[in-house]
Formats: sequence, C-alpha cells, structure tokens
Amino acid sequence: MTQIIPSLADVSERYDALLVDLWGCVHNGITAFPEAVEALRAYRETGGLVVLLTNSPKPRAGVAAQLAQFNVPDDCYDIIATSGDSARSAMFQGAVGNKVYFMGEWQRDAGFFEPLELIEDPVEIQRVPLKEATGIVCCGPFDAMADPDVNRADFLYAKQMGLKLLCANPDIIVDRGEVREWCAGALARLYTEMGGESLYFGKPHPPIYDLARRRIASTGRSISDGRMLAIGDGILTDVKGAMGEDIDSLFITGGLAAAETKTSHQPDPDALNAYLQSENMSPTYAIGKLR
Repeated sequence: MTQIIPSLADVSERYDALLVDLWGCVHNGITAFPEAVEALRAYRETGGLVVLLTNSPKPRAGVAAQLAQFNVPDDCYDIIATSGDSARSAMFQGAVGNKVYFMGEWQRDAGFFEPLELIEDPVEIQRVPLKEATGIVCCGPFDAMADPDVNRADFLYAKQMGLKLLCANPDIIVDRGEVREWCAGALARLYTEMGGESLYFGKPHPPIYDLARRRIASTGRSISDGRMLAIGDGILTDVKGAMGEDIDSLFITGGLAAAETKTSHQPDPDALNAYLQSENMSPTYAIGKLR
C-alpha cells in the first residue's frame, strides 16, 4: 500500500539516486518551487545523485538553459536525461526516414534537429510538407490550447500513407502556472487511436530509463535499480514508468492529480486510494509537494 510521507528526507537515505520529474515537481513552467529545490540540494549534500528525468522534447542543454530561466539552480541536480535526446537519437538513426513533417513550435523546438555527434553516419534530416514526408516528428501541438482533434484530417492522410509518428514528449497535458496545455503525447495518442503507429521514447517507455542509466554510469558510479527512487506527478508517466522498470516511486499528488487526490498540503488518504485504484497504479510513496 502506498505510504504518505511528510518529506523526501524521511526515505531518501534508502536511495543512491533520484530520477526526478521537472514540470509539476520542481517547477510549474514559470518558476521553481523553492521547497523542491531545497529538498534536492539537501539530498545531494548527503552524497545522493539527482537525475532530472524529463519528457521535455528539448536536448539536455536546452533544458538546462530553461531551468536557469525558471530560477532552478544548477547545484540541485547532477544529470539531465530528456525524452528529446532519446527521440533525437532514434530520428538520426532513420526511425521515421529522412524527410519529416514537423509538428511543434519551431522557435522553441529547433534544438531537436541539432546534430548528435554520438551517432555514426546519421541520417540527413529534411523538414518537408506532410505530403512529401516519410514520417512525422512531433515535439508538440502547433497550438497548445487547441483540441488535438484539429489534426484529424492530416493524421488520416498520414495513416493512409503508412507514416510513423515519432513522439518526442509522451505527456498528454501539462499545467503552465494555472493554465492547462496539451502536449505531444495527446497528438500521438490520437494518431494511435486512428490506427497510425506512434513511436515513444520518454516516460513511461524504456528508452529514457536506459538513457538515464547510461548517464549515471558515465559518472563512474554503479547504482542498481533498487537504489533508485523515481519522483513525479504523472501517474501514467512517472509512476507507471517506474513500476515498469521495477523502481520505487514517490508520487507528487499536488500536481496533475491535485483535484482527484484532494491535495492541499497533503493528499486526502481516501481520495488518494480511490484515485490509485481507478488508475490501477501503486506508487511506493506519496506526498503533496516535493519538499
């Protein structure tokens, strides 16, 4: 049964590494959560490794720059592993061919197409109109407030042509401050429901966890899955992914599921249990906010 805990420090000594979600956990898309920053700092001071495990479609350098804008200091984390990096690797290896129809905001997502030096003989990617494409690269909707159904006509054509959709961010929704927005995962879900094939690389899917393990190993540390704790507010991304990898999890109930879990400072136990039963998920721990 999920244990409601008062703070990260109550269980952190059991783990050598944290796999920490960003949006809704460390920041709200506008600014950092001070208590979360201090909790991560305190954990690092004990010798623990903090891995920021995010479904952002950005490369890790782009995420680091964004964190600085949100006033998340670089002394509260060690490593960044992004869905974007994992998906970029697949794209440059030809997962959706070399002529791609891009979905997203170019000014925000242009970094996704920056070369990856680690890939030998990378595919030379061209952005083209949908009717010339060999595949789709989806970093997000063109309009984060528009219903994903506005893409139905294009998706019908893409499905009929057998195009694969590479999803750089499996999140369905995100809260930017008080505003809820659609993410790339909502578009990929629609495409799959319509009979198309979507390729996923972020949480809850294995590639991003493999990337995190490789980046942990690059520090010279050997940390088993049993000594890792995944932290996040996404029940179908952070918690489901951790369960699939047999990694313990700390569910932040005051994020996306704040209403369902009746979270103020802490979740209501009965509401939390009802919500977890409805989602068929069982995180190891739960807390209102990361602190």
